[in-house]
Amino acid sequence: MQQTDERFQDFYALIPAGGVGSRLWPLSRGARPKFLYDFLGSGRTMIQATFDRLSAIAGGDHVAVMTGVAHADAVRAQLPGLDARNLFAEPVGRDSTAAIALATAILAKRHGRDVVVGSFAADHVIRDDEAFRECVAQAAAAARAGYVTTIGIAATRPSTAFGYIRQGRSLAADTPGAPDVRMVRAFVEKPDAATAQGYLMTGEYRWNAGMFVMRAGVLLDTLARLKPRIHETVTAIADAWDADDDRRASMMERLWPGVEKIAFDYAVAEPLAAEGGVAMVPGGFGWDDIGDFNSVAALIPSADRYNNKIIGDGDRVVCLDSAGNVVAPAGGEGRVIALLGADDLVVVDTPDALLVAPRARSQEVKRMVAALAAHGRDAIL
Repeated sequence: MQQTDERFQDFYALIPAGGVGSRLWPLSRGARPKFLYDFLGSGRTMIQATFDRLSAIAGGDHVAVMTGVAHADAVRAQLPGLDARNLFAEPVGRDSTAAIALATAILAKRHGRDVVVGSFAADHVIRDDEAFRECVAQAAAAARAGYVTTIGIAATRPSTAFGYIRQGRSLAADTPGAPDVRMVRAFVEKPDAATAQGYLMTGEYRWNAGMFVMRAGVLLDTLARLKPRIHETVTAIADAWDADDDRRASMMERLWPGVEKIAFDYAVAEPLAAEGGVAMVPGGFGWDDIGDFNSVAALIPSADRYNNKIIGDGDRVVCLDSAGNVVAPAGGEGRVIALLGADDLVVVDTPDALLVAPRARSQEVKRMVAALAAHGRDAIL
C-alpha cells in the first residue's frame, strides 16, 4: 500500500523483532520466538499484524524490520511485502538501543537526517488502528519539533508488569499538529502493587509501551553525546551497509558483538527526559503486550461458560468440572488434553515439552526457562 497521508511523507516505521518471549515457553522459543506466532487465532502472526498496521500508515516501502540472523528467513517468509533492503539482520542480539540506532543510521544515510523514525515492537496488540494512526501522526509532529516522543498508554489497572511514564505540562503551543502532546517528567520502573495503585490515583502516569518517534538526526546526535561508542559503531556500519554484501558482513562480524547491550529507555529516554527532551502523546487505542499466558487469555474468548481459554485447536481439549484454565494443545496430530476438577491452570503441550503451572504464576514461567537452562536442557529452549 502506498502512503497517501501527507503527515507521514517523511516517516519510516521500525519494527524491532527480537527477544525470545520466555514467559510464553514452550510455545515461544529461541528458534521460533513469539512474534512469529498467531496467538489470537486472527489468521495473522504478531509481526504480520504489526507490519499491516504500520504499512497502512507509512507505506510498505517505509517499514523496516530489525531481527536476528537466525530469524531473518522466517521474517522474509511471513512478510513478502517487506522491501528486502529494509530487513536489518543482527548476528547477535544487542538490545533495543543498538537495533534502533543502526536502523536509524542506515535510513539517515539513505534519506537524510531529517526523516522521522518510529519504533514499534513486533509483538504488541492494538485494537483501534485509526486511533493508533492519529497518535503516531501527533508523535511525528512532536518529533519534527525536536522531541524524542513516546506514546503513553492509558493505564486501566495498577499493573506491576509495565513501566510507567509520568506526564508533565502541555506542549501543544510548541508543537503544531500535536494538540495532545505533553512533556515527560520521568520514566519509572515496574512498581510494586501499592505503588502502581498510587500512580493511578494521581492521574499523572501512563504505561510505557516502548514506542518512540524522533527525527533521525535528533536520535543520532543524542547518542553521540550520551552513548558515543554506540554512535561511532552504528555510524561506521551504516556507512558500509549498502556498499556491498561482503563489506557489510565483515563490519557486522567485527564490530557488532562489541556494541553495548542496553535498552533504549536506559540509554536515551530516561536521561533525555531528565533534560526536558522527551514528549508524550496519550494513547487510547486499546493496547496489550502479550507477555505471558494470562495476557493471551485476556484477549481470546472463553471456550465454555466456565471461562476456560484455549489457544489453538479446541477439539483437542476436554474440560470436566474445571474452570478458568488456559490450555494450548499441541498442533497437528497432538494428543487430547483432558482436565478433570482442575481450576486456574496453564497447560501448554508441545511435542517435546509440557508446561503445567498455576495461572497466578504465569509471570514466573521465565524462571522455569532459566531452571531448564541450568539443567542443560537447551535443546527445548
